[in-house]
Amino acid sequence: MLIDKKTDFDKDKLTFSEDQGFTIREAIAEAKRCLNCPRPLCRTGCPIDNDIPGFVSCVAQGNFGQASKIIAQRSSLPAVCGRVCPHEKQCEAHCVMTKQQKGIRIGKLERFVADFESDMEVDRITPTQATKGSVAVIGSGPAGLTVAGDLAKAGFAVTVFEGQNEPGGVLLYGIPAFRLNKDVVRREIDRLKQLGILFETNVLVGQDITADQIFDRGFDAIFIGTGTALPRTLEVPGKDLPGVVQATYFLSMVALAAGGNLDQKEVPVAKGDRVVVIGAGNVAIDAARTALRLGAQRVTIVYRRTQTEMPALQSEYEQAVAEGVQFEWLASPTAFTGGERVRGVEYELQKIDANGKPTPSCQLRILPADKVIMAVGQRPAARIVSTTTGIDVNENGYVITKERPYGMTTRRGVFAGGDVVHEPATVVLAMKEAKKAAAGIASYIEAKKLLDDCEPVPASGDPAQAQ
Repeated sequence: MLIDKKTDFDKDKLTFSEDQGFTIREAIAEAKRCLNCPRPLCRTGCPIDNDIPGFVSCVAQGNFGQASKIIAQRSSLPAVCGRVCPHEKQCEAHCVMTKQQKGIRIGKLERFVADFESDMEVDRITPTQATKGSVAVIGSGPAGLTVAGDLAKAGFAVTVFEGQNEPGGVLLYGIPAFRLNKDVVRREIDRLKQLGILFETNVLVGQDITADQIFDRGFDAIFIGTGTALPRTLEVPGKDLPGVVQATYFLSMVALAAGGNLDQKEVPVAKGDRVVVIGAGNVAIDAARTALRLGAQRVTIVYRRTQTEMPALQSEYEQAVAEGVQFEWLASPTAFTGGERVRGVEYELQKIDANGKPTPSCQLRILPADKVIMAVGQRPAARIVSTTTGIDVNENGYVITKERPYGMTTRRGVFAGGDVVHEPATVVLAMKEAKKAAAGIASYIEAKKLLDDCEPVPASGDPAQAQ
């Protein structure tokens, strides 16, 4: 159902970005601060091995087009990476000037280059001749889009299957718009389309079509990049009470409503709600900040460990605090209270033992809550694996892959990468694994076609065939 035009749904709060990026003058000035180290440690901190010194040097010279080409050698999603990658833990953390609190703003420079290239249409994209084979990619999140981009550039015909009505995966439906503008995601996907990549949306593989049926369409290989679609929960009393929702569901509902594809009444959090978020990862922070933007009266994050142990980035935590999100540390949820719907979160205070580990204190408290948002992790869905023979998973449901060719599952020709193979991670780490899987797919198809082209060995003793 579409949102009524008279709605009071405040899209501006949901899409507002506190960081508008560099101007041309600011970008050049920032790039000129680079020391051009003989051994650039910043590059070693980048999971996808971006040539950071190369593109930063080009920015310093005002050669933004060349900077864009250098980034494109390793990344198909520069505008996304420039916004949501944890630079403070990766490239920027390795910058030699960071110890003096003067590190180069590498992520912001990457974002500038990507935005400038798009705004000015600096680099016209021409599709590569797709003569090397055809690949089906399942899922259009960071892993799927990276595999698609790398293989299209290498001369493969690529078709991406996406269950939603628009490609983008977690980039579109999981990361809030105030962190990643959805027009930026659509822009990156449009660039991939210019490479010749085809997108088939509203196709849920495992339900609408199986992997075997995809092979029947003539594809040489399949890549599964579906991420972790199923949320984990806490096995505590009251977990099924109305008002207890999953963070991924909440964020996707907000994205759909903000895009005009869902009635705002379907969004789980309403104005004036007291919201408790369980967990302290980046998804929990995203959910908390989004709830505030929806008009929640109070938002509290409850975490069973200490602040120093939280998985979220420090910068994300600081922004959440600045916006008014409250935190309860060393608080382990024991039950969700209420009758017809949730009314509170009961938790047990933890104390730190002699080994520095949290232990129960036997002190219980209740935090009033109209809505509880669970953000305690996710796991892969079995929809594709259960409808495809020969794909093995481990005890936790993650797809098992090989080192050679990299990323291939136990089913020949079917590859996987990203969060569906590993524990949920960041966008750029999913891209790192996807790039390696793309190389594995390319080598597999090359070897497969080479064998197919080989002439049958003549039967021994047959003079006619020997000639």
